Amino acid sequence: MKKIILIGRSGSGKTTLTRKLLNMSSDYKKTQSIEYCNNIIDTPGEYLENKRYYKALLVTSLDADAILLIKDVNDAECYFPPGFAYMFNKPAIGVVTKTDTGIENIESAIRCLQNAGAEKIYKISSYTGEGLDDLRNFLEYL
Repeated sequence: MKKIILIGRSGSGKTTLTRKLLNMSSDYKKTQSIEYCNNIIDTPGEYLENKRYYKALLVTSLDADAILLIKDVNDAECYFPPGFAYMFNKPAIGVVTKTDTGIENIESAIRCLQNAGAEKIYKISSYTGEGLDDLRNFLEYL
């Protein structure tokens, strides 16, 4: 798998996705700082929620081959500004998480990620496993 950086709001499922992609157990604590786990860079949600941390995301992304923008389907807010992904100058992939709980909000989450600059979008549920294999396969050949 290529090296990726996960960017999303607090509670959007970044750490859970990291652990599922690496076939690790699901017990974990809240991400307090940037964490490197094999080929995945997991960022705290506060780095997206507070614009003064955008520079930290930009610098950290230099270590990555691709950007994963993570959006919780149940979160009504879109914290990704239009064109957000273009500042990284790397492929940006959108991931809508928790699809097993908010099917009626999927289109809104997809629009948010498309407006942010995601080139391709995956819909996943870490709980049921839906979409994880497709995302894993894509990341293998990115």
